Amino acid sequence: MSYTIEPIAHIYNNYNDKFGIPRQSGLENETESEIVFCDKYRDDNALRGLEGYSHIWLLWIFTQANSKKYWSPTVRPPRLGGNKRMGVFSTRSPFHPNRIGLSCVKIKSIEKTRNNGTIIKVTGADLLCGTPIIDIKPYLSFTDSHPNARCGFADEVYHFELDIDFEADTKDLPKDVFEAITEMLKQDPRPSYQDEPQRVYGMNYSCYEIKFRVNGRKLTVTEIKKQNGSEE
Repeated sequence: MSYTIEPIAHIYNNYNDKFGIPRQSGLENETESEIVFCDKYRDDNALRGLEGYSHIWLLWIFTQANSKKYWSPTVRPPRLGGNKRMGVFSTRSPFHPNRIGLSCVKIKSIEKTRNNGTIIKVTGADLLCGTPIIDIKPYLSFTDSHPNARCGFADEVYHFELDIDFEADTKDLPKDVFEAITEMLKQDPRPSYQDEPQRVYGMNYSCYEIKFRVNGRKLTVTEIKKQNGSEE
């Protein structure tokens, strides 16, 4: 039996490239995202009562997961160094049988706009700009939060962070961009199988291109520049 699922909305933010996006929601809370509803679901009645909640769950589709490889019974979690296989259902890898993502985000505001109807502004998202959202549900602390729950191997690496050093000039960088980039880089965006201290990696955030190196637990930002055609 098969089912048809269609997007109800799309999310828009400064994550223009999947490289560097936080691997879980809530790890980087400086970036603001906007949830814009599709015409069919652009009805304020559907949002009635949502103003009383602080957080929501987003269900969404991994649109850029390799379609030829999206199902794999085992995967290599980045936080385990990329050399240890675990069952896919013990991870949040995109390579599940159905490429559905789940993220908890904080509502910043619910606003009426001229062109897009009522939108939801959120922080803490880990979705690529333009990602289709297939459902929204309120976060309920009395059922969704389990402080004493065991989290398997994820508990062992939860506190992992890199130390960030800036060689690049950041004096003209907006404060929110600087803070967002710092939080993203702390989580080590590199592919798990790469550990080359002299290699220069690059990622994009908003209209900026960021280049960096990683040696052990230290990440050094070597260059930050505006991309061609970006407005000041």
